[in-house]
Amino acid sequence: MGMTMTQKILAAHARLDNVTAGQLIEADLDLVLGNDVTAPVAIKEMQKVKGNGVFDKDKIALVPDHFTPNKDIKSAEHCKCVRDFAYEHDITNYFEIGEMGIEHALLPEKGLVVAGDVVIGADSHTCTYGALGAFSTGVGSTDMAAGMATGKAWFKVPSALKFELVGKPAEWVSGKDIILHIIGKIGVDGALYKSMEFTGEGISHLTMDDRFSMANMAIEAGAKNGIFPVDEKVLEYIKEHSSKAYKVYEADDDAVYDETYVIDLSALKPTVAFPHLPENTRTIDEVGDIKIDQVVIGSCTNGRIEDLRTAAKVLAGRKVAKGMRVIVFPATQAIYLQAMEEGLLSTFIKAGAVVSTPTCGPCLGGHMGILAAGERAVATTNRNFVGRMGHVESEVYLASPAVAAASAVTGKISGPKELGL
Repeated sequence: MGMTMTQKILAAHARLDNVTAGQLIEADLDLVLGNDVTAPVAIKEMQKVKGNGVFDKDKIALVPDHFTPNKDIKSAEHCKCVRDFAYEHDITNYFEIGEMGIEHALLPEKGLVVAGDVVIGADSHTCTYGALGAFSTGVGSTDMAAGMATGKAWFKVPSALKFELVGKPAEWVSGKDIILHIIGKIGVDGALYKSMEFTGEGISHLTMDDRFSMANMAIEAGAKNGIFPVDEKVLEYIKEHSSKAYKVYEADDDAVYDETYVIDLSALKPTVAFPHLPENTRTIDEVGDIKIDQVVIGSCTNGRIEDLRTAAKVLAGRKVAKGMRVIVFPATQAIYLQAMEEGLLSTFIKAGAVVSTPTCGPCLGGHMGILAAGERAVATTNRNFVGRMGHVESEVYLASPAVAAASAVTGKISGPKELGL
């Protein structure tokens, strides 16, 4: 019986010739990730163990990004805990204000993840790195602690769903629209503890930023991970950003999938997820008249340079609606700088938006842009659960940067075509 791409990576890291779905394995780790919310818990667990050293100071990444710049004393204490631990153990990949970014955009940018890696992170959206042909998944803080100490983690080998992408997306249809369509199709538990494996000739039409966005939201379908094949675009990205050795794994021809879905990209439209689940999707022509109070453009899902370029293309020469609050936050310092050099930040500010330093803050209602009761936001983030961005009586609508920017101009959920684009 053949193996899927994910199963092959896990077998290699467990030093086994073959694995099957449901099998328990112990795998070697190439990288362990934590942030200012999850790492302090892991650090305290490690401190309970005598001889609390780390397995490899080069294979741990610590990124304070959720409540940074620190919003209050508690968040400052969390960051100090992480900072002190990083300095004590001489952690190579510690990134704070000035060189930091949102973890899931920063790590690929820094070249810390390459094809064939096994990565765990104490953050559910660690599955982002599947865009690079790596197995990456979110874990709890206790698993992170064990990973930092031993360089190993236990996994139950996942079965897989195959998503065959065909056709070419229309203008204004992005990776965010594709993954929202898929989640709307299979539901938030449709891939529960399974690997979402993307294949098909349609992938050639997707940029790396599209793929990062899609892999990022695999967890929103309940998946253990999402993963893309390693093609020329992936190899070009890896060679540009990393000096690490990589290994390309491919699914066997007789690999077993629980189900195969064919997604015709040419048939998709800009898609919006209504409150309060990412599966509650409607195409832009089904939305109706939904007035909004705030727009958030950024996050680990859609804060990359192509996302900002798209938003700026929509906002160029336009003003946001009267009373509309629009927050743009580039995902890393490098993206921020590039956006500034390309004039994108000027476009945002002239349109009436504000531009923030990289932070996860608005996405999880941590700080910046907190919603009051009855307020509605369109966000390029990844979750719209009850109370996700503030009051439990507020609403979050998930959308692409193009839809978010157009909505900022009209004051209601809109697509670029409503602006004549």
